[in-house]
Amino acid sequence: MTGPARLEVGDPAPDFTLAADPEGDVNLYELLEEGRRVIVYFYPAAMTPGCTTQACDFTDSLDALQAAGFTVLGISKDSPSKLAKFRERDGLTFPLLSDPELVAHQAYGAYGEKKLYGKIVEGVIRSTFVVGPDGKIEVAQYNVKATGHVAKLRRELGVA
Repeated sequence: MTGPARLEVGDPAPDFTLAADPEGDVNLYELLEEGRRVIVYFYPAAMTPGCTTQACDFTDSLDALQAAGFTVLGISKDSPSKLAKFRERDGLTFPLLSDPELVAHQAYGAYGEKKLYGKIVEGVIRSTFVVGPDGKIEVAQYNVKATGHVAKLRRELGVA
């Protein structure tokens, strides 16, 4: 099975500017200029069970992550209006970015062929990246599980 080119630790993180509700446009490199590390995660669809679990886990961990110098960005192909409903419905407290053209998804290797219930399909590959203030990939994880992922990531990053 062939998929998109995957990013690896040490690779430069592709920059992006995407629409977010309610923040307006969010640019990755502007956040890095503030000296923060950025967790960028791609998820298939707002308001689905797995994506809701993952987003709520990030919200529950946000204070600890921010205290450790991390900013969290969630990216999907959903429209800003759907993301606003998702944020409101589940009390999400970090930016959800809209990438309907899949530009950032493809730049990060988070869209392509994947196995779903034993079949090869094309779609969003649930992925998480940590980008350092120098613009380099510090963590690149593909095909992550929605449940338990945030706790595992926190352990790997040393965030209590």
